[in-house]
Amino acid sequence: MHTPGNNYLSRPLNGLKNTFRSLQYRNYRLFFGGQSISLTGTWIQRIAMPWLVYHLTGSVVLLGVVGFAGQIPTFLLASYAGVITDRRNRYHILIATQVLAMLQALTLALLYFLGIIEVWHILALSVMLGLINAFDVPARQSFVIEMVEKKKDLGNAIALNSSMVNGARLIGPSVAGVLIATTGEGVCFLINGLSYLVVIASLIGMKVTPRVIAKKSTRVMQELKEGFHYTFGFAPIKSIILLLALVSLMGMPYNVLMPVFAKEVLHGDSHTFGFLMGATGLGAITGAMYLASRKSVDGLERLIPAAAAVFGLGLIAFSQSRLFWLSMILMVLTGLGMMLTMASSNTIIQTVVDDSKRGRVMSFYAMAFMGTAPFGSLFAGAVAKVVGAPLTLAIGGAAVVAGALLFARQLPKIQETILPVYREMGIRPNKSSTQP
Repeated sequence: MHTPGNNYLSRPLNGLKNTFRSLQYRNYRLFFGGQSISLTGTWIQRIAMPWLVYHLTGSVVLLGVVGFAGQIPTFLLASYAGVITDRRNRYHILIATQVLAMLQALTLALLYFLGIIEVWHILALSVMLGLINAFDVPARQSFVIEMVEKKKDLGNAIALNSSMVNGARLIGPSVAGVLIATTGEGVCFLINGLSYLVVIASLIGMKVTPRVIAKKSTRVMQELKEGFHYTFGFAPIKSIILLLALVSLMGMPYNVLMPVFAKEVLHGDSHTFGFLMGATGLGAITGAMYLASRKSVDGLERLIPAAAAVFGLGLIAFSQSRLFWLSMILMVLTGLGMMLTMASSNTIIQTVVDDSKRGRVMSFYAMAFMGTAPFGSLFAGAVAKVVGAPLTLAIGGAAVVAGALLFARQLPKIQETILPVYREMGIRPNKSSTQP
């Protein structure tokens, strides 16, 4: 007998099951659980480091310099790291990067507790973490497909990854704000270091079938060239990566300026800083969960320019706010736009890329997403010293909006190129199959 009530109740359950469907894979469950804890520690450290630098020096420029030092290695080495990722076992690379990142965090904690930490220590250890991330990001992004057996669930796994990152982004800054105020930055570094033990244990607990890696006689430079031509010769990937590079260069440095907004513009303290970053995380996790609930990658290309415009407009509005509650709301909006832009871009790229070139393409993604950010950090720090943080952020937001409009103009060409790929993969039905 049909009971409408039961059918009604089953809809949310089916929706929830669809949203978290990638967790059916054991390896991905382990990865998701371990990374959720580790990334919370990472965000606690990310909040503590700039706050400590600003506390030690009071310099906006040095905030930009530290941000530059932590990210420039990714820009310089990511393409080489992408070739290594395609040539070597991604699983082993991931374990190595997690162990090294743990040692970096514990070194920061030791220097702090010994009472000898100086800005040059933070700079050197930021460079070390940047070197680690240059290999970690393409390996981690490429490894997702080895944990998720069915490619149709890849978009869901990427969206869940984004929700995991931003769940940590939501919790981490709030915890960091409390810890900095009550115990100091050293405990933040220690917690981050210890959190890596969980993700290392989760990686070791996986049952990974070794990926078949064809022996290559070609040289690294030849493979780099091949990866470059493949990435920038395919219109959808090229357009997405160029937009990401602009967003990262002009929009993402808001992180660097956030201590200034918390302390000087909104007249708050470390709690204010933590809550602002947490608000960004709330918006981001909302966007990630929306993407996870989608059944298909089809149509995401239209979402990218709209989301980028929301991100840019959010930054402009936030730069003009002098009210804490309004700033919090605008940070939620900004985080939502940022996440929808980044995760939609990642999903499309990972769906259409040739697996033999995945590491190299994801290295260019890493260069666009993380590699251009250090130049943005330097730009933001230098310009903020001259014209102030609010105007600097408004300029960045305006550049992001301009990039979104340019991408929107290219959208018909992108769709024309990408739709045949979707049809070949079964994501979009062939026209002939819809004919009577």
